[in-house]
Amino acid sequence: MKTFNFDEALIALQSDLLGFAYKLTADKHDAEDLLQETMLKALDNKDKFDPGTNFKGWMYIIMRNAFINNYRIKKSQGDLYILSEPDYHFLLRDDSFAFIDNSQDAKEIRAALKTLPKEHYNAFMLYISGFKYREIAQETGVSLGTIKSRIFHSRKKLKQLLSDFV
Repeated sequence: MKTFNFDEALIALQSDLLGFAYKLTADKHDAEDLLQETMLKALDNKDKFDPGTNFKGWMYIIMRNAFINNYRIKKSQGDLYILSEPDYHFLLRDDSFAFIDNSQDAKEIRAALKTLPKEHYNAFMLYISGFKYREIAQETGVSLGTIKSRIFHSRKKLKQLLSDFV
């Protein structure tokens, strides 16, 4: 019977964990960060793992918990988005949305937002202000699927219009 080697098992599981991280974050860089954080936490807690238990399940739980903790931290701190110059920014928190930047970048973003149909604009602005899909649906009286569709299409259109920012 082969003895369990923690380091080898960790390296062998790395690609599976990266796939799971990508499913959680939907962003390549965030997924890589989450993978790195998960592996560090696993190495820090190596002594707590019982070799007779499910290593893969243990790792997935560490990753899921790290993701949830990071999400909670981001949610409680709010989002700060920096445009062009560090001196100018706009803050998105709760239901407020205010541009404090009069630079050309902010003007382009506002112009792109104005191209959205009114229904899409309203749903998108509520979404980026921190409302959940279900809350937006209740607020606007529109079905949940329609809200998801409007936000998806708004993102897609803005991504095309603002491709030079990506």
